[in-house]
Order: sequence, then C-alpha cells, then structure tokens
Amino acid sequence: MEKSVLCVLGDERLERGPEVHVFGIRHLSPGGAYHLLSFLDEVQPTAVLVEGPSDASGYIRQLTARGVVPPIAILAYTDRLPVRTLLYPYADYSPEYQAFRWAERNEAHAAFIDLPSTPALALYDLRNRRDRSREEGDAAAGRDDEDYSSYVRRQRAPYDKLAELSGEPDYEAYWERQFEHRTEKDAYRQAISEFSVRMRELTEPEEWSYAPEEAAYNDIREAYMRRKIAETIEAGHRPERIVVVTGAHHAAALTLRLPAMTDKELKGLPRTTTKLTLMPYSYYKLSSQSGYGAGNQAPAYFDLFWQCLRQDDLSRLPSLYLSKVASRLREQGTFRSTASLIEGVRLAEALAALHDGSRPTWKDLRDAAVVCLGYGELSVVAEALARTDIGTAIGRLPEGVSQTPVQDDMNRELKRLKLEKYKTAVAATLELDLRENRRVKSEEAAFIDLHRSVFLHRLELLGIAFARKQRVQQQSASWAESWVLQWTPEAEIQAVESTLKGETVELAAAFVLKERLESCLELAEASRLIRLACDCELTALMEQARSVLQALAVESGSFEQIAAAAYELSVFIRYGSVRRVDTAPLVPLLEQLFLRGCLLLNDAAACNDDAAHGMAQAMQRMHLIAQDDHEAVDDALWLAKLHELAERDDRNALLSGLAFAVLLERGELPDERVAREVSRRLSPGIPADVGAGWFEGLSMRNRYALLSRLALWEQLDAYIGSLEPQAFQRSLVFLRRAFGSFEPREKAAVAEMMGDLWGAGADVVGARLQQPLSEEEIRMLDELNQFDFGDL
Repeated sequence: MEKSVLCVLGDERLERGPEVHVFGIRHLSPGGAYHLLSFLDEVQPTAVLVEGPSDASGYIRQLTARGVVPPIAILAYTDRLPVRTLLYPYADYSPEYQAFRWAERNEAHAAFIDLPSTPALALYDLRNRRDRSREEGDAAAGRDDEDYSSYVRRQRAPYDKLAELSGEPDYEAYWERQFEHRTEKDAYRQAISEFSVRMRELTEPEEWSYAPEEAAYNDIREAYMRRKIAETIEAGHRPERIVVVTGAHHAAALTLRLPAMTDKELKGLPRTTTKLTLMPYSYYKLSSQSGYGAGNQAPAYFDLFWQCLRQDDLSRLPSLYLSKVASRLREQGTFRSTASLIEGVRLAEALAALHDGSRPTWKDLRDAAVVCLGYGELSVVAEALARTDIGTAIGRLPEGVSQTPVQDDMNRELKRLKLEKYKTAVAATLELDLRENRRVKSEEAAFIDLHRSVFLHRLELLGIAFARKQRVQQQSASWAESWVLQWTPEAEIQAVESTLKGETVELAAAFVLKERLESCLELAEASRLIRLACDCELTALMEQARSVLQALAVESGSFEQIAAAAYELSVFIRYGSVRRVDTAPLVPLLEQLFLRGCLLLNDAAACNDDAAHGMAQAMQRMHLIAQDDHEAVDDALWLAKLHELAERDDRNALLSGLAFAVLLERGELPDERVAREVSRRLSPGIPADVGAGWFEGLSMRNRYALLSRLALWEQLDAYIGSLEPQAFQRSLVFLRRAFGSFEPREKAAVAEMMGDLWGAGADVVGARLQQPLSEEEIRMLDELNQFDFGDL
C-alpha cells in the first residue's frame, strides 16, 4: 500500500497511508446531493460506498434503472410472522441516490457498506425489547416517563441550543441556513466534517447514558462500515479513489484510525432471516417522518430547492415557492396580485437578512406567505402551504424491477382492471355497479366492476389499506358498492407482508380466509365468512365455510347469534346472483337457522333491560328475513311466535311491545284486540317501568301505524295522568328514550294530536312545544337527569 503522510503523536511515529474521502451528508439534503456530485466529478473515484444495508447492494442498479421515479425505498422485512421491517427511503435529491446515478454514469463500483439487514433487524428487535423491559420496570417501580423524556431533551438539547444561539426558530431552520445555503466549493463538506466532530464531542460521553445500547449500536455499525471500506481497498481500489457517503454523525468516526470489525465480532452478531424488496414511496410519508433526524418536513419544497440548485440559480427559489403557493390559492378560489407576491419575496429576503443569511429559509418563506398572501391569517393559506411544502408525489417502479410476487401481482391487477390512476396519495371514491354492462362487446368489459369488486375485497381481507369499502345501511342496493382508494407506503408494506401468505393476491387472501375459518367459533362470523368468500370469489372455500356454519348452528343456543347468521345468509342468497354464484345449496341452511330462531324467541325474551336492545335488533333481522324470504322460510311460524310473545307478561316488556308493533304493522291485530292490549299494558296497576318499556318497544316499528290510532294515545294519556310523582319520574326515563327516536315531524304530529285530545287545539299545543324551556322546567329536567332510579 502506498505510504505518504507521517503523523507524529508524542514520541510515536505512525506511518499512515492515504485516506479515503468521507463525505458527510444529511440523508435528504439537496445541498448535500449538489456538492457531492461536484466532489465526485473532481475526485473521479473508482468506488462509491454509501451508508445503507450491505445486502442491498445488488439492488443499486435497479434503483437507477430507466423508468424508476423517486421517491422510492428499500424495504427489509423478516420472512416469518410477525413481520418486522426496516425502511431506507430516497428522494431524487437524496445524496445517496445521486451518488448511485453518478456511479452508473461513470462506470464506478457502487455498494452499500452498513450492517446487513439480518443483524440490523435483530439488533433493532433487541433494542425494542430492552426499551419495553425498561418501561415495564419503570411502571412496576412506580416511575413515569420523566426519565425517558429527560433523555430525549438531553439528546435534543445541543441541537436546540444551536438554533437558539443562532436566533433560529428551530434546528431545521438552522441547518438549512448554515448548510443547505452554502454554494461555495467545498464549504458544505468542510462544515459537515467540523460539525460531526464537535457534535460527537457534545453528545456521546454523557448524553447516551440513559440508553447505552443506542451508542453501542452506532459503534457496531461504524466498525462494520470500516470493515467494508477495508475490504474495498483489499479488492484493489486505491484509498484516494474511494468516496464514502455517510450520515453526518458517522463522518468523524470513519475518518479516525479506529479498528474495523473482526471476523469473530461479525460472527457474534445476532441475526434474523430477512428479505429485501423495492417499493414506491411518497413525499407525504417522508414529511411524516420529519421527527427522524435525517428527514425533512417539506419534501416538495426541497425538491424545488434541488431543481434550482441544478440550474445554478438558487436566487429564484423564493419567487418560485411563493408563486406555487399563490397558484394553489387560486385553485381554491382565492386570488392574490403580483404585487402581493413581490412583497412576499421582499419580506422573506428581509427576514433572511435579520438572521445574517444569504437567502430565505423555508420558515422565512412560510412566514412571508402568511403575511403577504394570507394577510396575517395562517388558516387562509394553510392548505396551499401544505400542498406546496409536502406535495402529492409518489414514486414509480417499472415492470421488471425487483419486487415481491404479491407486489407484482397487485400491480398487474391494477393495470388489468384500469385502476392504476387511483394509485395516488389523494383519496378518491370509486362507485361500482356489479351488474352486467350489456352495452359493451367483451365479457371482461361487461363485468369489469364485478372483477374490481373481487380484487378490492381481497385487498381488504389482506389488510392492505389501499381500498376501504364505504359501509351502507341499506342492503337493497347490494349490486352497488362505493370504495375509497388511496395509496400509501403502509399499503405497499402490507402488500409485501402478504407475500408470506401466498405468492398472489388471490392465494394470500385464500390463506387468510382459511385461517379465519379454522379459528371461527361464532355463528354470525361463520355466516359473514361465507359472504366474504363469495365477495372475494374464493369459491373453493365457500363449502368449507358452509360446513363450519352448519356445525356451529347445531350447537348454538343464542337467538342473537342465530338471527345475525341467518340475516347475513339471507342477504347473500338474495343477491348472490349479482356475483354469479349459485346460492341454492345455502337455502336449506337458512331454513334451518330461521326455524331455530323462531323456536328460541320466547325463551330468549326472558332477559333484562340491558340485553333487551340486542334482542330487539335480532328480532328486527328475523322479521326482515320473514318478509324478504317468505317463500323459503316459515313466516306463519314466526307470526305465531310473535303472537305468543306479545301476549306474555313474564317476558321483557320492551320485547313484548316490539312483537306487538310488528303484528300491528302486518295487520294481524283487530282494533278491539289493540284497544284491549293497550289498556292492559298501560293501566295504573302496571309498574311504571314495565308500562313505559312496553310503549318503547311498540314505538320501534312503523310510527305511522301508531299515529293513526287515536285510542292508543288516549290510553297513554290516561296512564301517565294516573301515575304518582315518583312512578311518573320513573316512567319518564323509558318514555323519553322512546320519544327520543321520533323525528321532529313525528313529535309535532303527537303534540297536535294531544292538543285535539285535550281540547286545547293543535295549533296552541304545537306553538307551546316550540317555546324555550322556562327556568323551572330546566331545573326539573336537571333533577330528572340526576335522579337515581335504582333507589325506587
């Protein structure tokens, strides 16, 4: 190895060879990328070594392949559940990405030199476990998070102090003014080198004391990077023709004469098996990670910064930035004059001058935008600033670039189903009509919405957050579906994780559904899984789901579970034809469930008031089945059981009232029977909560049927008038709950009816109802709200 400089330390003379070039950067620094490219042009290295997982070096050529559009990321993930991940994102202005592009253009060797993902993820897990153990220990000892908060403050203190001493609002503004704005030759690199040495002196000796494993982790990484540098030299690259690109914190450690990691130390590192893949990333996600020291809060702004640097015209940045803000405002219908833009640029430059800066920082430009474009109100320009600062950019990987099988399959399906345009960071609604479109020629086009539905249901089953179905209350339009589609890096990671369940979206979805079937213990869930198998077009699993449902139905004695399962099955049978599925084999199962529900009704109605509302919902579902599937189920048996429940006094009053309301709605009750039952249920001898509870159940069904029966309201009026004060207060809790579900027009109709009944006139009572409550009435209402009915 060539020898050069002699370094004298005391009486020792150490022979030192030429050093490699270490270029410290911030990981998302347009200034760093700009100066790094100039440095590489000057040095013309044969090897460019970059901080990053060394086992990802094989992906470097794909990162810079034709058709790749940043932001993109390398994702390392464990190949067994639960999946743990590490992300390495890059924007177009990332120094590492530009270093790789330079190496490709100049045919230089390019490689990552940080810890491989296998020990990196294992060490990451180890640190997390120790953090959890510390938190549990603190909790057991009665300590709160103050120690950790203090540690975080100590870690941030030097950076915050720098910002304070420089008169900047925060460290981000300090960094931009002191580093990003340096355009003179070698200024950025020299400043980073000095910064790295001084900050390590300030932070390492004491500040890491709360979490020494963090410092140890960095020591391990740096020792490994020195090893990789030594290996590159041994491979024949001269040290002075090697450029190492690393984070500013590590720059000083890689220039020191410290030992590299030995074979023994490398072998002793913990490991876990991992896989790597590439994935698109987004500016929004980069901004949301701004708490990370290598991140930035305004990726779209720094992209604009980068474009100006490449054109050697950074002076245009203020006018371009404020013009973009004004353009965003114009899109929202808010217009600003050219004079306002000019004043904004002048103000930003004046703010920079107050800090002895050569150019405005992002914070200066934002302040100028608020004053000159928002007229002092942040709310006026907040949305425009967010779109200008963060943007909606999403990376893109062309076909052929290495991804996991599920990612590839998902991208193929998006293209086949013409859903690629929805792969954006902006949420969009997609309305589907699952019926056949007879106006097109091909079968694929005729059922494209149905195929889209199947695909989106599979993604939802896998937990891939790209698609979210809008839930609707009415099932009558089940041929129509509404979805919200929005791409996020999390969705891409979830797609990667699904690779462990199958090599395609369909196989992975089948794996998940099969697991849910094998662990299913509830009848209603089994019924939902049948429908889900149909929605996902996993017909091979529908028979297994039917068998699970049938087995659980034999053992179940829960009316609510049986009603829920039967309802799911009923809806599926009615609209299965829309999905071109033969539902005939499920009809006998629906008949069986409905029959069991009918036989269990009266016994299940012997419940308390807390359980009654769940039972009421189950009864409503059973009645819907009886109406919609009357040809398949025994409607006569259902009505007979409702008659039995409506007549019984030893069952929950609310449920008896609901049964009576259903029969009344179906025209099953003659007027004399209605009058007799109302008189019996609302007589003075009936406990207040029982009578009012019965009326609450009665009011759950068709209100028009109630409003048309004057005798019912006469009886209710007489019943309320007969109650003692305490019993009246007790009945009010049920009556208020019953009338609380009435619509305003229904309440007005009741008031007018009672006005006529009392002889006061409908208009007078209606007007009285609209008047504000008096102080006495408010006091009485407050007393009622605080009344303890349990003491009665």
